[in-house]
Amino acid sequence: MSDSKIPREPASSSARQVRVLINPRSGGWWSSQAIQKAFDDYWEGADMDLTYQFSHSVEDGKQKARRAVEEGVDTVLVVGGDGMVNTIGSMLVGTPTALGVIPVGSGNGFARHFNIPLDPESAVRVLRHAKRRAIDVGMANGRPFFVTCSLAWDAALVRSFERFPVRGSLPYVLAAAYELLGYVPQPVEVQLDAEKMSWADPLVFTVANLTQYGIGAQIAPRAKPDDGWLELVVVARQDAPRVLASLPRLFNGSFHRLPGVVTKRFRRMTVQRAVPAPIQMDGELVEPTNDVTVEVVPKALTILVPAKAVAGTTS
Repeated sequence: MSDSKIPREPASSSARQVRVLINPRSGGWWSSQAIQKAFDDYWEGADMDLTYQFSHSVEDGKQKARRAVEEGVDTVLVVGGDGMVNTIGSMLVGTPTALGVIPVGSGNGFARHFNIPLDPESAVRVLRHAKRRAIDVGMANGRPFFVTCSLAWDAALVRSFERFPVRGSLPYVLAAAYELLGYVPQPVEVQLDAEKMSWADPLVFTVANLTQYGIGAQIAPRAKPDDGWLELVVVARQDAPRVLASLPRLFNGSFHRLPGVVTKRFRRMTVQRAVPAPIQMDGELVEPTNDVTVEVVPKALTILVPAKAVAGTTS
């Protein structure tokens, strides 16, 4: 499949412009031909002006997303994981162009939160008649994130997780254990809206816009995507042994109830650290810094979600 328009019949002048951006490096168990066939089956028609493109790199994806906005594309459908969702979605923030997600990544935290099927063909079918919904966007030092942003050991473990040849909950737990052996926490000073707080040695320091890291690990089960708040989740080093002993509770939605897990809602937060340390945003590591400002931009991104997710109360 090439970066080209492939109409089956002439589109009307009022046809909805939809662009499919595919990350050919995500997953590995699916094919671009299968994705195209699913779109042909469920999306093609006289009311739809459908085009396909590959995203060959982060910058290439950004340029193509910008071009889609400039051309007045109604919807950009991302075939990829949370990293590509962040890359493309960041270019759609504050624009009328909607973001749809066909999940083929390793974590798929965005798709899991909104009950988008993890089978690509099912996701293509469900999103054909999905609803538009405006969601909040987190900003960390001016960079958007949609799922989570982490600043401690919970960020460092991404380095090891990325090295595993397979994905799933077991590699995630193994990566967490490996990074825990060498991770040295440092004190943080925090201004949380009007409240000043500090932690001497946090191991977990995650800001959540949605409920989970991915792979079903729900770090903030009460997070809402459109309430104008972000949720901070902190676990100090002294509380880590009993929290880690209950790590499976990340996967059943009860992690926040564990003794030693601190949760705080906020709109703007500043974090000061003595030395730069890893920062994870939507499953990707970004340049380490010592000072970090995190804030919410309410309802700044329009997305497509299945009708049941719109009607439900859990997201």
